[in-house]
Amino acid sequence: MKPIRVLIVDDHVIVREGLQMLLGEEDDFEVVGMAGESDAALALVKKHKPDVVLMDLVMPGLDGIETTRRILASSPSTRVLVLTTFADDQRVREAIQAGAIGYLLKDILKPELLNAIRSAAAGKPALHPEAQQYLMRHVAGLEPAPHDSLTAREFNILKLIAEGNSNKEIALALHLTEGTIKGYVSTIFDKLGVDDRTQAALYAVKYGLVKQK
Repeated sequence: MKPIRVLIVDDHVIVREGLQMLLGEEDDFEVVGMAGESDAALALVKKHKPDVVLMDLVMPGLDGIETTRRILASSPSTRVLVLTTFADDQRVREAIQAGAIGYLLKDILKPELLNAIRSAAAGKPALHPEAQQYLMRHVAGLEPAPHDSLTAREFNILKLIAEGNSNKEIALALHLTEGTIKGYVSTIFDKLGVDDRTQAALYAVKYGLVKQK
């Protein structure tokens, strides 16, 4: 049985090398190339015609969305599997419209990633739960709620805020710096359209995101 030929596209060297090492541990995968930007990715696709491209969305030059379009235009049999840190509705929609067969977040576990690549190679969609939520809303014609744009980390921090934890307490619980938590909190407030912790907590209760004590 021929191995699944994979091209890794990500602008961070450590991510590319980590994925290469991870896939190299499996008998049914072969990493045929790695690229850190669009032009290199397109050249490698033309050269190797990989089965699956693991595609980051944020890169220098052309982004992952436009790169996906161009890859599929030049190699229609190649499957593009997005692997990113972002799961907002706009990016999910644009990636799927560009022809990506799957949309994963980088917090995915190794077995899930390997299965997603195998599914993509077989022509089966592979979607992170947050991407699935977007597609369900899209099909139902529903407008997303503000909290749907929160990442898994932000959602967890919102719940801790709603439970009355300070930034210092959240930092200790998540093994992050207090400054990092402060940045997350600011982003959460912006996404929810609230001004302070009290409003954020009330929002979380209103939408059933936390259990009322």
